[in-house]
Order: sequence, then C-alpha cells, then structure tokens
Amino acid sequence: MTTTPDLLAPLARFTTLAGALSEPKGFGDASLRRRRDGDIELLGGIPDDTALPVHELLAATERVLTGARSGPAAFQYSQSAGLDELRSWIAAREGVPASRVIITNGGFHGLSLAVLSLVERGGLVAVDNPIFPLFLRALELSDGRTLPVRVGPAGLDVDELEEKLRAGARPTALYTVPDFHNPSQGTLSTADRVRLVELAERYGFVIFADNPYRELRFRGDAVDAGVFSTSDQVVHVNTFSKTLGPGLRLGWVVASERIAKQLVTLRNRQDSHTSTLEQRIVIDLLTHDPQWFDRTLARARDLYRERADVVVDALDERLGGLIESVRPEGGFFLWPRITDPSIDPVALYAAAAERGATYQQGEFFASSGRREFADHLRLAYGNHTPETLREFVDRLGSAVDSVR
Repeated sequence: MTTTPDLLAPLARFTTLAGALSEPKGFGDASLRRRRDGDIELLGGIPDDTALPVHELLAATERVLTGARSGPAAFQYSQSAGLDELRSWIAAREGVPASRVIITNGGFHGLSLAVLSLVERGGLVAVDNPIFPLFLRALELSDGRTLPVRVGPAGLDVDELEEKLRAGARPTALYTVPDFHNPSQGTLSTADRVRLVELAERYGFVIFADNPYRELRFRGDAVDAGVFSTSDQVVHVNTFSKTLGPGLRLGWVVASERIAKQLVTLRNRQDSHTSTLEQRIVIDLLTHDPQWFDRTLARARDLYRERADVVVDALDERLGGLIESVRPEGGFFLWPRITDPSIDPVALYAAAAERGATYQQGEFFASSGRREFADHLRLAYGNHTPETLREFVDRLGSAVDSVR
C-alpha cells in the first residue's frame, strides 16, 4: 500500500514557550563536550575530581542501604520540601528555621522554581551585567524582561541599581551572584548586601541570591553570610554541586515561610521531590562525622587557591602588560582583561582555539543585548592541574603573539 503525503501524521507542534527556547552559545551542554584530544578547556565551573568525596559517598551509601531502618525507606517517596534531617542540617548551617529550607535538584532547579513562582509573565527582572548566562534561560520560563545592572570588582553596583529605581524602574525581582561572582569573580560587601536588602524592602522586589561558590573562600575577609536570611524579600539559592559533586543534583533554597510554601505548592505539580536515596546518603555523609564537611572544604579551598594563583602568576609572567588579571579570593573563575588595544578579541579566541586553549569569551556574558565585555576572558581553573594550567597560558601566550 502506498502512503500519500495527505495521510502522513502531522508533526508535533511545540508550544509558544518551547519553540522560543534557545541554548546560550557556549554554555550548558556545549561547555561539557570535549572537542579534540589534547585541548585544554577552561570553560565551566567544574570541581576537580580529586576534591569530590567518592570513597566517603561509597561508604555512606553502604551504610544507608544496609541500615535496618533506612535501607528500604531510601527507595520510597518523600515529602516535596525534602527530608527533615537534611533540611535541619542545612538550616543549622544557614542560621534559619528548617521550615524555610527547600531541597532541590541542584541550584538551577531552585532558580527555576523561584522564577516560576515570583516573576509574572513578561515581568521585569534586574540582572547582573555581566551575568551567569544560564539564568537568562531560567528567565525564559516566564518570558521575563531584563534590567541590566553593572557588576564590578566589588560585585553588583548597588548605586547604579538605586539610580534606576529612583528613575522609575520597578523590577519584580533582582538576580545576582553575591560571592565570587560568575564571571567577574568579585564579592558583594556586607554593607552593600544590607543596602540591597533595604532597597528590596523599600521598592518591593525579591532578591534571587545565587550562591554556589560561597563555601569556597580561600583568602580575604569573609562577609556576613546571614544578611540575606534577615529579610522575607530574599530567595537564597545554594547547592552541593561545587562541594560534593554536580552529578548529585542536590541543592537547596532558603526563603521566607510564605515563599517556601509556594515553592512546594508549585513543585507538587512538577517533579514532586528530590531523590530520597541521594538525600539519605548525603545526610549520612554529613552527620556520620560532624567535622567531616568542614575538613573537606578546607582541602578543597587549598586546592583551588593553588590553581587560581598558578593562572594569575603565569598570566603575569607571560602576558603582563597585555592581559590584566586580579587574584581571586575564592570560587572557580578569573576575569582577565585585554589591555593592549592591538589585540583583537575575536582573532585571539580563534588563535587560542587553534592551539588547543579554549575559554569563554567575555561578550557571551552581557545581559544588555549589546556587545560588551569583548575585552574580557573568563577562565575556569577548578578542574585542571597546575601543570595543565601553565600549559594553557603558554598556548594563550602563543596565540597573543600571533595576533599582535
């Protein structure tokens, strides 16, 4: 029997929302694909394998699966807000009641829940500029509009935000990475956090504080981590991705009880809850030895400090006067700036890629819709050895030589 075109089933049609979605260039899955053997890719905020507690997780898993009480229960459904034991452990560390803690499938899931719950369709959201580009993907869920606010060496420019608010801007929410900003590596001071919360309460917007790198400070003075917990106008998002491993997809949100309840209500119509098994394993891991997590963080901080310093020292030695970098106080990123006007950023990126040294181009991080930050490079050093990082800078130096 011959099938005619008229009898073919029509193609499935995407919704308006799904059809409008796009993958930010160079991010997400694109930053995880290896292109060629021998390439050195400083693309993503990826923790180093040696900093992840593989053996400890294995031991915790065995204890959970063989435990008389927890074995079968680890494979059952659990409540949407998360297991009480894990919420209580996080709450004690955050200095808030456990009722304000919601367990999520990683930090990005928390951001998505916050956007869907608090940003009306077409709503205006003030955002970092430069920005972690994948937040813009979350904002697409509500077709949100952006109000870019400059981010400098000291984090979000609260003065600029206040100027925009006084001029009449009325965002529903504000998104920022307050600690070891992605990409610009700065940290918002305690005083500016207090000012930011005051502005949120005065003008009625919610702060989405995305804080995956907070525990990875390896130099400098710590800021007051509790400022964001004092206001009902803050949704504080965090994750174990950078400390225990991104593959766990385990994070949390701290919000007012009113917002937390709404997040759970929304979640009841989505994924229902985070893996019971993974929650129980991580609970065991964190409580079997109460000092273990802080010891693990201390080792990780030493590791990342060494790697950050290796890159900065190599850049200064090989490219001093051409590319300027600032030694970071924590996190996974450097935000060097090309200071020699004879260096074309586009040509440099191509020349470096030819030599097997790839990085994120600064212009990808603009939230303004304009071509900004082209003179910056974002270098992610977390998952590379010092030897590999020095080789990367050598290749980058060769690329600079070729385009000058």
